[in-house]
Amino acid sequence: MKKTGALLLSITPLYLLWSQKQNLDHLKINEIQVIGSHNSYKKAILPEVYSYLAKKDSLHALPRIQYEHIAIPKQLDLGLRNLEIDVYADSKGGKYAHPKILDLVKTVQPFDPEGKMKKPGYKMIHITDIDYQTWYYTLQDCLKDLKKWSDAHPDHDPVFITLEPKDGQPNRFGTEPEHYTTKLFDDLDNELTKYLGKEKIIAPDDIRGSYNTLNDAVLHKNWPKVKDAKGKFLFVLDNDGENRDVYMKGHPSLKGRMVFTNSAPGTPESAVLFMNDPSPKINELVQQGYIIRTRADADTMEARSEDYSRFEKAKKSGAQIISTDYYLPSKLFKSNYKISFENNTYERKNPINTQ
Repeated sequence: MKKTGALLLSITPLYLLWSQKQNLDHLKINEIQVIGSHNSYKKAILPEVYSYLAKKDSLHALPRIQYEHIAIPKQLDLGLRNLEIDVYADSKGGKYAHPKILDLVKTVQPFDPEGKMKKPGYKMIHITDIDYQTWYYTLQDCLKDLKKWSDAHPDHDPVFITLEPKDGQPNRFGTEPEHYTTKLFDDLDNELTKYLGKEKIIAPDDIRGSYNTLNDAVLHKNWPKVKDAKGKFLFVLDNDGENRDVYMKGHPSLKGRMVFTNSAPGTPESAVLFMNDPSPKINELVQQGYIIRTRADADTMEARSEDYSRFEKAKKSGAQIISTDYYLPSKLFKSNYKISFENNTYERKNPINTQ
């Protein structure tokens, strides 16, 4: 009798996961809610670099970036279904090959021992020259790993990926990121299709279908069912300014593009929106058919105080994508803060637009 009870206890979590999966398959991808990671590629700042920067940190801003992630395939193995990737353009190569902080701090761990940063291509960094520790030096390598993981798990539910094109003004070390152009965005689209395969990407054209605009399709809830989106990725551009407009130029309703944009509700290309503050406004937008990304925590603040109130608001809002830095508790400071749904799951029915 004891053995039977123990067996039942051991298989119960697996049964719950299986049961949840069956319930999600027949829902549309805007009718689920997933948890994912923020700056998913980021490793912790090296201790010697952090110590040096802390002495210069008069604004006490450094603790806000004191977080790290396990390898992306391991995140996906846990069940996370949202990732965030930052990409810097580097068309000539070598622009970010030597973090300037290394001129001031001697580190034991070498940076880019294979010289990947010296070659042309999109690079994955959080903050140039300072917070440069990454699981992937290049977007190409990241996409190859995503493809490898996806091929090994062909029945995985769709993965939502936030793609942030990083550029802007020179930092305090004088490093100015390369600024995005239409060509660089064309090349970015080509990079996604080359290393993932177009068949693995849910593109705006797939959702627009025969509707006049992408927004029309979204308001008619023309999203695919989870069972029909298995093995695929949906990319969203995390930018609502100049870079977004450059990406959209010449592509009405994002025709021919591989990535959705963070565009205002009601505009022709609007489908997926970013609302980092889980406000009640999200509820109405979700019911209209939009997919919303929000955050359970930010800048390590909720984790340090073990405050779940923002996560509770995010869940109740119905936002389909909830981002966190803490699907596992931090190892960089003392805290038990950890984000998941019931039974340590990271996907569930959406509480707003499903019965």
